Amino acid sequence: MPREKPREMRWDPTQYLKFADHRLQPALDLLARVPLQAPARVVDLGCGAGNVTRLLAERWPEAEVTGVDGSAEMLARAAEEAPAIGWMQADIGAWQPETPPDLLYSNAALHWLEGHEALFPRLFDLLAPGGVLAVQMPRNFAEPSHQAIAATIAEGPWRERLQPLWRPEPVQGPEVYYRLLAPAAARLEIWESIYWQVLEGENPVAEYTKGSWLRSFLAALPPEEALAFEADYRARVAAAYPKQADGRTLFPFRRLFLLATRG
Repeated sequence: MPREKPREMRWDPTQYLKFADHRLQPALDLLARVPLQAPARVVDLGCGAGNVTRLLAERWPEAEVTGVDGSAEMLARAAEEAPAIGWMQADIGAWQPETPPDLLYSNAALHWLEGHEALFPRLFDLLAPGGVLAVQMPRNFAEPSHQAIAATIAEGPWRERLQPLWRPEPVQGPEVYYRLLAPAAARLEIWESIYWQVLEGENPVAEYTKGSWLRSFLAALPPEEALAFEADYRARVAAAYPKQADGRTLFPFRRLFLLATRG
């Protein structure tokens, strides 16, 4: 069974949403290509703070829309913003719908889960006939923003504790997901995009990753060590992403998309 991020990790919606516009654009690009006119049941799997779930409800106002996430903190923020939407706290790797959804949408969530070889076919099988599995996942793990985490782990006193948490390839290449889904899908689209994000502020790439991937490692350390780990990481990533002449920072970020339609 796929497992989620470490149990001790608590999400900080405010930190995550610091770069809400940059995080939102891939979700909008995926949503724009969903080939459904009037789905009756829509599920946002790994909905986080619900900003994308609200867009799903706006696009299909007649649909029953549900946001599912494992984080109570994120769901509390989501419910404040949109109390009319159904919100469910659940392990997104083990979640089962009561009724098959017409759209199972997941933006920047499934990379937290292991076992994609079993996970993706299982999610596809949950769909109603003619339903669509729409997924976006970051695939930036070979870049300095994420490799600096690996280096900080390897060269610090926390190595033995943090090394088991490190996953070098949480998301596979497009050909893997093609192999997993193509035999059963009536239609399958897979593509990648690199977003050249222009970030403001001091060491913004470190602030960006602190809202997501870096957070799980900080959460696994006691406070003093977490501060030391973060300081080490911030120094590495600042050197890897220097400011441009105008004072802003370019942060290229690769993302993988797929749309799989059930026959």
